[in-house]
Amino acid sequence: MESLNQVLLHPDRRVGADLERWLKVSRGGTPIQATISDPAKVRAQIRAADLRGLGGSGFPVWQKWEAVAAESAKPDKYLVVNGNEDEPGTFKDRLLLEDTPHQVIEGALVAALAVGANRIVFYINPDQTRSLASLKLALEQWQAADLLAVASKALGRDIELTLLPGSGHYIGGEETAAMEWIEGRFPFPRGKPPYPAQVGVHGCPTLINNVETLAHVPHIVMHGAEWFRAQGRGTGTGTKLYSLSGDVLHPGVYELPMGTPLRELIFTHGGGLLSGKPLKAIFTGGPSNTLLTPADLDVGLDFDSLRARGGSLGTGAMIVISEGTGIVKRVAEYVRFFAHSSCGQCPPCKSGTATLSRLLDRIDTGRGTNADLATLENLCAMLPGSGRCHLLNGVVQLLDSSFRHFHHEYRNALR
Repeated sequence: MESLNQVLLHPDRRVGADLERWLKVSRGGTPIQATISDPAKVRAQIRAADLRGLGGSGFPVWQKWEAVAAESAKPDKYLVVNGNEDEPGTFKDRLLLEDTPHQVIEGALVAALAVGANRIVFYINPDQTRSLASLKLALEQWQAADLLAVASKALGRDIELTLLPGSGHYIGGEETAAMEWIEGRFPFPRGKPPYPAQVGVHGCPTLINNVETLAHVPHIVMHGAEWFRAQGRGTGTGTKLYSLSGDVLHPGVYELPMGTPLRELIFTHGGGLLSGKPLKAIFTGGPSNTLLTPADLDVGLDFDSLRARGGSLGTGAMIVISEGTGIVKRVAEYVRFFAHSSCGQCPPCKSGTATLSRLLDRIDTGRGTNADLATLENLCAMLPGSGRCHLLNGVVQLLDSSFRHFHHEYRNALR
């Protein structure tokens, strides 16, 4: 069995808000010094490592970095550290921020130096009070540290570190919604293009990366791209934090090689299912993604392997469902959450999610008809692509996946 917590959550790195201890672990800020010496080389390392965006998208990190690096820094460039984590079943970033905030900060500083960003905004879920407290103390230590002054001198302008609690809205985690909040407005997602790399916060080039993504950066710079790739299994690269919850004996956050089989996560690390019940389904990547079944237990938990199965890794949240739990009821609960979370900017999303939720509640409570189920299916065919962000598409993806695997449960629930 692979060792747990081998990189990001290794005990030596869980030093809390203690900069002196962290710098001993990271050899006195070696990744920062390496980036000061050769920013282009560090960007090339990130590309060779095949680091993906770990906030849910799986987008190649190097493409964002190169796009921002190519832009002019006049008047400023921004880096937004996205820690708005708010999707049901996802609780990895808060652990990093609480237990190893300096790892995230150093990753952010390396990224900023690599792309020429002078303003770093740590955008954090306001309900995660322990994360905010730990990060606040850690940032105060960096602001008084000589290494930050060295980095600022190398960049040619002062590097500004700002801690900003988010809006408390689920939709605030979408990258353009985060930019709106940083600018002092309600977090309505923006249309794209233009993309943040060209027109971001206050019109400046902006790099937006997830907390877990940036936490990997110092290690890639320290040990190299080949080392990082070797941490994964199959087509996966690096390690991944998986949030395991639901009907398992040992829920929690597990750091495992990217590409670890689903079976190993649930039965070896998670201890199997509660009361020894059979496995029925797994919501992968949080509930705005897809469902897998016991037939998929041997799939590797990485972006490409799951995509090949019609699934999605998303944030790495795995919500386990045992036999005896109604899929329609669980889907209805999640769609109700997303309907409530819709910001209302796009009418198809606001009215569409509300209608989907109402129809699901009717079916789940035994009041649904064949016409209601047909309407659900028709809406799922019509709605994708009609919103500015992923929320509506995620809801439809969840419903389509549940239809594919559990259509009989919908039919059996009709009156």
